[in-house]
Amino acid sequence: MSEATEMPTKLVDRFGRHVTYVRMSVTDRCDFRCVYCMSEDMTFLPRAQVLTLEEMATLGKAFTELGVRKLRITGGEPLVRNNVIWLFQQLGRLPGLEELTLTTNGSQLERLAGPLRDAGVRRINISLDSLDAERFRRITRVGDLDKVLRGIEAARAAGFERIKINTVAMRNRNDDEILDLVRFVLDRGMDISFIEEMPLGVIDDHDRAEVYMSSDAVRELIATRFELVSTAETTGGPSKYFRIPDSGTRVGFISPHSHNFCDTCNRVRVTTEGQLLLCLGQEHSMSLKQVLRSHPGDMDRLKQAIVKAMDIKPKGHEFNLEAKPVIFRHMSVTGG
Repeated sequence: MSEATEMPTKLVDRFGRHVTYVRMSVTDRCDFRCVYCMSEDMTFLPRAQVLTLEEMATLGKAFTELGVRKLRITGGEPLVRNNVIWLFQQLGRLPGLEELTLTTNGSQLERLAGPLRDAGVRRINISLDSLDAERFRRITRVGDLDKVLRGIEAARAAGFERIKINTVAMRNRNDDEILDLVRFVLDRGMDISFIEEMPLGVIDDHDRAEVYMSSDAVRELIATRFELVSTAETTGGPSKYFRIPDSGTRVGFISPHSHNFCDTCNRVRVTTEGQLLLCLGQEHSMSLKQVLRSHPGDMDRLKQAIVKAMDIKPKGHEFNLEAKPVIFRHMSVTGG
């Protein structure tokens, strides 16, 4: 793109898909070690390889000036990053940004729910795979369920417009709790999304094909107790939502295997070390950290790099539960 070329105000890939949603990972570190997300003994990135909060704020500004309307902050566990509330405050005041959201394991919400709401976060997703304390600890390896439940209550008290629980459905691991989890959110006026496990990174806890539970199977189970009414509502991501009548609760399904959503993908990710990842299940990427650090303060050059990266966004992923992982980065590095 030459200097004389006018900078676009929209991000469009070569398949005509408009990118309006960016997920930014602020850390690969986490205070949990969930069995489907990372190894028990993880080696984390050195601090110098991780983007600074100031660099992340600059990226947020660049993306919104290119038509991105939704930013989601992820990790690892984003709320363990020192001074992360400052970043939320910077992003929350960006012109043109319609939604600033967060995905968290809930461990830090008891102390940070209020500051997050004040910074401009209106909606949050909280990962919760079990309501049984012993099972919760086994899935997370170290997590304290009571602390997470207190964090959920703190979020409710803080007045977020919507709170959604994210549950990875795993056969013979937590499938017997699916109905209890729906009742849990229904009683609290929250939403829930059930997620098919993503085959990212090598794990040693279980065989992903063995525990795989399709969204259709989860939905059929829920329908034995709760009426589900299909809705065209969307939160800008891949969830297909159903309403439970006479309630404010929505039940969503994220189905990368059984109902591929690549044709309508509107998302890209920025990893904690500044790689612009064009697809969750592919390695097509561009280093935005290199641009940020080689040309500090050059917003036009940064935006040009982002625009150029749209040319390598692939048509879709190629997840295969039966094959050995071809994507070796863990979900915690990718940004959940």
